[in-house]
Amino acid sequence: MRYFESLGIPITIAPVSGATEIAPHLGVADAIVDITSTGSTLRVNSLREVGTVLESTARLVANPQALANPAINGHLGDLATALESVLRAQRKRYLMANVPKAKLDQVREVIPGLSGPTIVEVLDGGAWVAAHAVVDADLVYQTISKLKALGAEGILVTKIERLMP
Repeated sequence: MRYFESLGIPITIAPVSGATEIAPHLGVADAIVDITSTGSTLRVNSLREVGTVLESTARLVANPQALANPAINGHLGDLATALESVLRAQRKRYLMANVPKAKLDQVREVIPGLSGPTIVEVLDGGAWVAAHAVVDADLVYQTISKLKALGAEGILVTKIERLMP
């Protein structure tokens, strides 16, 4: 409420649970306030972000007594690892490509991966292998270009949900 009051915009709150982005289409609301990270759901529903009400981050907080309890501390460690795996995956992509087996040394330079690319035989008589690797999201297009220059085909890039160390 304070945000809209500070802008001089009178509002009436219509609580909605679930698919909030449908409210304007149903005539329930002229605008919505929703938690978003990428805005893709808004775009899919022909909506656009017009302002930021609040920036937030997630925090894992535990009291010293919980940390001193081995059973609870173990669960907290598992939760922290799970959260970190999602954050680690956000700036990475999983890339797969069929590459000429004769170019593997050069492919390793282009996609070093976490511990080197994973190479899988392709059932074509031995001329090709499938190379799989984790790459930086902001380098995907340059990486694809370099792989194409080496003769790579069937290149596939996907988002990674979690990336464990």
